[in-house]
Formats: sequence, structure tokens, C-alpha cells
Amino acid sequence: MTASSDRRPIVLLIENEPIQMMVLSDLIEEAGCDVVEATTTAKAIQILEHRGDIRVVVADLDVHGSVLGLQLAAMIRDRWPPVELILTGAVKPDLSSIPARGVFYDKPFDQGRLVQSIRSFVSANQ
Repeated sequence: MTASSDRRPIVLLIENEPIQMMVLSDLIEEAGCDVVEATTTAKAIQILEHRGDIRVVVADLDVHGSVLGLQLAAMIRDRWPPVELILTGAVKPDLSSIPARGVFYDKPFDQGRLVQSIRSFVSANQ
């Protein structure tokens, strides 16, 4: 086996609440992925600009930063089209405003469904 086939898929997690960050990081790892964490949208954009290995973004729509959640999701879809989007939030947005191939989970979300979505997106991109 080559080193590249041994690498786990990378998921960017955008979350500013420490406990939620820990819970979501654990779920992403349970899904078989490595996690890169960002606590602001500005940091998330910086990470995406400098890394070409991000497969999935899990983002809290309520996270602080210069770009609002749905605007960030639209920006990711426009600038990094192959990246899959899993969005979370306490308030359900207008689902028609979620970018193509994006999914939304209300908080508190079903952890098993979230893990399955991550696995599904990652396997579709391999």
C-alpha cells in the first residue's frame, strides 16, 4: 500500500463553542477522518486557501467571523466546488438557500446521521 492510500480524509470543522468542537471532532474521527479545526470563518477561509486536501466542511451556521454562515457555505461552493458541506445550527435556515449538495442538521442533531453523512460524502469523493 502506498502512503497516499493510507491517509485519512480531511474534514474542516468550523465551530466556536468548545464543547461542540470536542463532540464534533470526535464524531468526525469516528467517521474515519482527520479533523482540522477553525473557530472563525476567517480562519476557515485561510485554511481552505492553503490546503488542497479538505474533502468535507462541517460548519456551524452561527459561528463568528467576517462572513455569515450561509454566505460562507455559498463561498465554499463557489471557490472550492468539490468540497462537500454539512451545516449545523440552532435555527433552521431557509433550506432553499443551502448550496447544492449541502445538508443541514438542526441542533441537537442525530450524531449517527451526521457520521453517516460524513462517511457518505468521503466515499463519494474517493
